[in-house]
Amino acid sequence: MSSREQLGGPYHERTTSQLVTGALTGDEASWSEIVRRHTGLVLARVRQFRLTPQQAEDVAQTVWLNLLEHLGSLREPEALPGWIATATRHECIRTANQARRSVPVDPATGRLDVPADADVDGELLRDERRAALRAALDELPAHQRDLLLLLSTDPAPSYQEISARLGVPVGSIGPTRQRALARLRRTDAIRRYLAVGAALHEGGHDALALG
Repeated sequence: MSSREQLGGPYHERTTSQLVTGALTGDEASWSEIVRRHTGLVLARVRQFRLTPQQAEDVAQTVWLNLLEHLGSLREPEALPGWIATATRHECIRTANQARRSVPVDPATGRLDVPADADVDGELLRDERRAALRAALDELPAHQRDLLLLLSTDPAPSYQEISARLGVPVGSIGPTRQRALARLRRTDAIRRYLAVGAALHEGGHDALALG
């Protein structure tokens, strides 16, 4: 029986888990479908950066090569899109920084016409953290999410105001906040962000091994 018959159905109808299983058995069509299905995601991240066509191509190739190398470490195949998006962003940052370091200083002004690496990195990483936090908040129960959002406003409302707005006892706000924060740290979005960010910062890509 062929790998296609074992997995069942056309490639475009298969789940990510089925495609990963097929790719790991050497089924080139499964790997091609993984790339086809997520190419738009890679391109969307690349377009956020002012990269040349050659740089964009290099970023995509690096992402796919690293994914292929570590595909066997993937414990949660359905988390693959999140990993690809984050890995592409980090690779774009690395490529952009490398390009800026090679730009000569303008002899007329003594300055570069590009922002400092630290400023660009800081802005991009702040955007990434905000996106991860928004996704993590969406995983929380509504009452915990609403409480954390209220407490994050500036200036934060008093507990009495929160009690009136949410219809909860004042004495329950503190304990609910602690439970919400603890649950937030355990969300898939925060776990992916921390795991992928740490691994890529160290120059590795073992963040595929989520779970």
